[in-house]
Amino acid sequence: MDTDRQRVEDALLASVRTPDAYLTEIASHLISAGGKRLRPVFTIVASQVGNDEPASENAIAGGISCELVHLGSLYHDDVMDESTTRRGVDTVNAKWGNLQAILAGDYLLAKASEIAASLGTEVAELLARTIGYLCQGQIEELRHTYNVSRPVDAYLSSIDGKTASLYSTAARIGGIVAGHSREVIDALTAYGTAYGMVFQIVDDVLDLTATDAQLGKPAGHDMEEGVYTLPVLHTLAEDSTASKELRSILGKPLSAEERGKVLDIVRSNGGIESAITHAQVFVDNAERACDQLPSGTTTDAMRKATAALLASVSH
Repeated sequence: MDTDRQRVEDALLASVRTPDAYLTEIASHLISAGGKRLRPVFTIVASQVGNDEPASENAIAGGISCELVHLGSLYHDDVMDESTTRRGVDTVNAKWGNLQAILAGDYLLAKASEIAASLGTEVAELLARTIGYLCQGQIEELRHTYNVSRPVDAYLSSIDGKTASLYSTAARIGGIVAGHSREVIDALTAYGTAYGMVFQIVDDVLDLTATDAQLGKPAGHDMEEGVYTLPVLHTLAEDSTASKELRSILGKPLSAEERGKVLDIVRSNGGIESAITHAQVFVDNAERACDQLPSGTTTDAMRKATAALLASVSH
């Protein structure tokens, strides 16, 4: 996988290299800052199910198309959130301005679509549909900003769109370019969705439980921005004095003192544990999807990955 990761890095940088040095610098800014490249890994791993062979050029290309969509969405997210740092470097909007960040994000989405089209109509349609799901998930989140009565189903729908859909698509593209059977492709898709749901819930738990230093931003940033995630929603749903106090503070922008107070409430009540229990449902879904895949070292690694992800916040 180390060799394939380097192939991904090289191909990612090559995909945004243009005759315009200025555009190339902006478009490659977050690529150069590094990243786990989980979505390309998903495409590669999905293509290797049942064969455990090195990744094909099409699998690399499919993974890059998904990573470029992810990066483009980050450019746009940073503009919306007015973020100044990402992955330890200045955001594009902070360094070059909002207009450049929006256009560069659009450019990354366009390059992703171009690469997907080279892999055939099915992959092109799938990626285009997924970009739509990302937008729908983000809109679903925005419409509930500062809503202390945000339904849990609305939260789940939002993260399904803005996070899980791209993991699902990355895995499905891997299955398609590898020529797997439709049954295996569907199982890979279900696995990607389940992993993506766990990934986002874990990320939302960490936003509340990790330190400012670990996060590289203030803990509780989502609450501060009026985005109430699963641990907060479960805490609000409790019939307790703490829940009532939390509800009385939320629903508006927070002062630094209020942010500390609501963090204490969420951390010391049952919302985080309830969210972790909720995430276990998706771990189980991932394992059932693995039951439908051919046996082998790749499937074994996939089976362990989702449980390990949840375990990172369970202890």
